Amino acid sequence: MMINVLVVDDQPLIRAGLTALVNADPGLTVVGEAVDGNQAVSLAVTEKPDVIVMDIHMPRVSGITAARRIFSQVDPAPRILMLTTFDLDEYVYEALHAGASGFVLKETDPDRLLGAIHTVAKGDTLFAPTVTRRLIENYIQHNERAGAPSRRAELDSLTTRELEVLRLVGTGAGNNDIAHYLNISEGTVKTHLNRVMTKLDLTSRAQAVVIAYETGLVTPGTVPAKM
Repeated sequence: MMINVLVVDDQPLIRAGLTALVNADPGLTVVGEAVDGNQAVSLAVTEKPDVIVMDIHMPRVSGITAARRIFSQVDPAPRILMLTTFDLDEYVYEALHAGASGFVLKETDPDRLLGAIHTVAKGDTLFAPTVTRRLIENYIQHNERAGAPSRRAELDSLTTRELEVLRLVGTGAGNNDIAHYLNISEGTVKTHLNRVMTKLDLTSRAQAVVIAYETGLVTPGTVPAKM
């Protein structure tokens, strides 16, 4: 099936380059271009793209604000791939928390960017788990120093098995690895994870990683379970 893509960037040359690149891929097609977050929301509502490639930093309405609005207004929600200039951008964590499926650097080579679009379109996260953990650990450590309150109570609705699946997701383990570790099928892992995401009102696997850290289910420095 053709993957419909919405391109969002306030810089005309970058936006045109992204559009040309995406349209050159036989499995992708650009269904719209937006110059800011407001226009991105409007086009997401009307065009219902599968994937949105969107700059984090834009005037008036940022990519993060636009993402939150899109997730609240568009059903089914699209996958959002954020573009950033720096891999330690202070807004990357906010983008993950808002529900973005991942991020890529603007200097990423064309093949990697196209691969990233295909990856998030399938429902996977784009970035390596180690990158996710590094970003979130930095954020959580900052919150701990600032005395942020625990969010552990949010997990009370989860079953023991759902908690275990969420913990393993938080360490960066994939569904196949989790299935092997818990001695269950991959389909059962997906079922548990879907229930977790429904109960906690999450829209992406990246958000599941975030909540695992914020609730203390996974702590900074935790390594993936040995599979």
